[in-house]
Amino acid sequence: MNDRVTKITKSVTRRSLLAAAGGAVAMGVLGRGAFADPIQDVLKQRATEWSDGFDAAVVSAPEVRTNVPIMSPDIVAAVENAILQYSDIVARGGWPVVPAEQGLRVGARGPAVTALRQRLIISGDLSVANGVSDAFDTYVDAAVKRFQARHGIPADGIVGNTTFAAINVPAAVRLNQLATNLTRLQMITKKVPDRFVMVNIPAAQIEAVENGYVAQRHTAIVGKVDRPSPIVNSKITQINFHPYWTVPASIIRKDLIPIMQKKPNYLTDYRIRIYDRSGNELNPAQVDWFSDEATNYMFRQDPSDENSLGLVKINFPSPDGVYMHDTPHKGLFNEEARFDSSGCVRVQGIRELIVWLLRDTPGQSREQIDEQFRNYQRLDVQVTNPVPLFWTYLTAWAMSDGVVHFRNDIYGLDGLELYAQTNTTPL
Repeated sequence: MNDRVTKITKSVTRRSLLAAAGGAVAMGVLGRGAFADPIQDVLKQRATEWSDGFDAAVVSAPEVRTNVPIMSPDIVAAVENAILQYSDIVARGGWPVVPAEQGLRVGARGPAVTALRQRLIISGDLSVANGVSDAFDTYVDAAVKRFQARHGIPADGIVGNTTFAAINVPAAVRLNQLATNLTRLQMITKKVPDRFVMVNIPAAQIEAVENGYVAQRHTAIVGKVDRPSPIVNSKITQINFHPYWTVPASIIRKDLIPIMQKKPNYLTDYRIRIYDRSGNELNPAQVDWFSDEATNYMFRQDPSDENSLGLVKINFPSPDGVYMHDTPHKGLFNEEARFDSSGCVRVQGIRELIVWLLRDTPGQSREQIDEQFRNYQRLDVQVTNPVPLFWTYLTAWAMSDGVVHFRNDIYGLDGLELYAQTNTTPL
């Protein structure tokens, strides 16, 4: 971080936070103690409503989609510029809190709409040329949809609970995220390979990158708050078609035992076999499910349409024993919050990624891969040129075209709790 950026970010203290709140009070939209409330609202939603998100820069609001990878040296410079921009927003009083009194939509009028328009203008979602009024018109509808789309919220133009939570994250918190993630980006972009796969955990998104451009993007499902996906720096070495799934010990204890207490046929229905330490298969009726006996056994699911790994698994060395895989439950990729795994990463459209990963592997043409997906035969394929893999934790970054991105701090690593605890003085 250069000296200018360092100096500015250090100035984001309690004083600047209170100044941001004060600006909102002057606009008549912030009540007593309300400055901390948006943070508390966001924290409360961590387990259920975290999703993709980003705000635009202060100035223009270009399209979000780009083929520039997040893990790129150009991104570091863009984040430094974004820090300067957001420092200016904070210095000017931030943006107003939009009272979360009721859902706002086209046709609504009142002080909450005035605050909403001001908020969208400051973040660049609504043109200042559209002016300030108390009417929720078509201009505001388009700006809200743009804001929602850029936060991973269904773009219906209605400001409901999820949109209120995202829109009321204070500018100072967003600035803090940018500064925190600048350090992360500086670390991971020191030496970027020509070809790699990057999983951004907070965004639940995957990029397959080649020669400085994003060749593919995939929606992902990552670890729950209490079973987080780890940071990974490895290489993809093997693809398993129609894999067995060996149930992790944590899932046996937390999930499988309670399920079997209620549904004794669960293992049989889902083709999960039990083996003792000598490799002998056991009948589920032989196990005392109201004790910890099951933790002494291995549980393995046969390849099938119901296999928890789906049709294919992506392997790489990992001390945490994690991997990437398909899933039989494709509908989960349409969920707003995609933090539902036990630490591994599920990949939407995984077949395209497999074709890309095996491009240089003999005997793995597109036609052969398609056949391997169809035939339900177990097959392990070694990747001829192992592909570097990075699982990262990035909640904020910026693009050179001026768009500043944010993702929700699903695992609480950005210090939102600190802001919530230290900024509760009544205003």
